[in-house]
Amino acid sequence: MNEGRRPPRDSGGPRGRRGGAGGGARGPGRTPGGRSSGRHELERLLSKAGFCSRAQARELVLAGRVRVNGVVIVDPEAWFDLVRDAVVVDGRAIAPARTEGRRYLALHKPRGCVTTRSDPDGRATVYDLVADCGAWVVPVGRLDLDTSGLLLFTNDTQFADRVTSPDSHVPKTYLVEAEPRLAQEALDALARGIELADGPTRPAEVELLGHRGPRTRFLLTITEGRNRQVRRMVKAVGAKVERLERVSIGPLELGELERGRWRELEPREVAALSRAADEARPARKGTKSGPGGARA
Repeated sequence: MNEGRRPPRDSGGPRGRRGGAGGGARGPGRTPGGRSSGRHELERLLSKAGFCSRAQARELVLAGRVRVNGVVIVDPEAWFDLVRDAVVVDGRAIAPARTEGRRYLALHKPRGCVTTRSDPDGRATVYDLVADCGAWVVPVGRLDLDTSGLLLFTNDTQFADRVTSPDSHVPKTYLVEAEPRLAQEALDALARGIELADGPTRPAEVELLGHRGPRTRFLLTITEGRNRQVRRMVKAVGAKVERLERVSIGPLELGELERGRWRELEPREVAALSRAADEARPARKGTKSGPGGARA
């Protein structure tokens, strides 16, 4: 499997493992205009506090289980400030997520595992793999069923928003095996950008690792995250992705993390990811040559 592939770079980290009292009062929090950075829709506010997912928060609010300043709120889209307003769910006061309580995990997602909390077909989910982390965390972005590799989890939703924002251009690198073999012209087209149904892709980095039988192996680095983007790009140049693994997000690499295992990110890794997300960077392209064939 590793023939023709450069040795993995070490990431430096350890290896692992709606409004109203009873349905009417909306209050001043209902209007988003002039909001401070701490004001959010109630459902999002609960999610950002790390209490539950946004979908679960919406259900709690609609069920009348959430009080704000002593008043039952049943509008998930009512705006409040967790610092200024007293939010209580089932009698439990909700506090803003404390810095020391924030968690950042890296998971090596295997193929055949869905990026959802539950699956009607009974398939394994990524949440099953991080169930022993001892905290409520959510995935930072998604990987589809047949894609493996690096997937981040956190209860720091501001961090997750920064990393996944289309404005951040955080590069993500994938190891791709495509069939049939791709000619250099096809690799160059991937690097320049491909016209897809939802618009042209940004320029990318393509590094050819080699050919094996009817397949071409290469690294593809993109700075956007459309649905099934890599697979659609490869299809547009006349091939099909047979294997897809995300090997890095910004400066963070999958490294030697075992498949199906997770590990905590080190503070320096979180800081490096945050810097990468905060610095909007232009997409890169170019042609480089190297062992095993041209890099595009």
